[in-house]
Amino acid sequence: MLQLSGDPGGHGQDPVSRYGSYLQPPLGAGHLSVEYDPRPSAAREARAEIRKQLEEWGLAGRGDLTDPADELLDVAELLVSELVTNAVLHAASPFRLTVWAAHGVLRCEVTDTGRRTPQVRCAGVAESGRGMFLVDALARRWGCHQEGSGKTVWFELGTCGSDGCGRRQP
Repeated sequence: MLQLSGDPGGHGQDPVSRYGSYLQPPLGAGHLSVEYDPRPSAAREARAEIRKQLEEWGLAGRGDLTDPADELLDVAELLVSELVTNAVLHAASPFRLTVWAAHGVLRCEVTDTGRRTPQVRCAGVAESGRGMFLVDALARRWGCHQEGSGKTVWFELGTCGSDGCGRRQP
């Protein structure tokens, strides 16, 4: 049974829709799935993998700060790093990063054995706990669903490059 959870604003819900949880990526999508051990270097390795994959898919910019693809790459690296760090700290078991791009959407998922769902905390002055605050602020949508003995935390970013693409709709 799939249980859904997310942030109180409702954009973290994972409804059964065309952008809901897929067992496989849609036909014609770019797809990546990598398993990691829960070690401190996993976040760095996942950032490098995301960068490499987005470059291969033609979704990385040319180093021009006004290029929306550069922003996509930077945000994707940051948010993947946050989800991976949460998996390392809280699940302490091997986890999987799955990424696909199709239909103007980049979806990144981290599946681990932890049962605790992520919470958005106020950024405040704490030295940690800001990860989901950043995901909530920067992702188009995000959510968490529990399956079997673990959970998958995901976020989506727009890849179309047009003004407002990828931004959360009010």
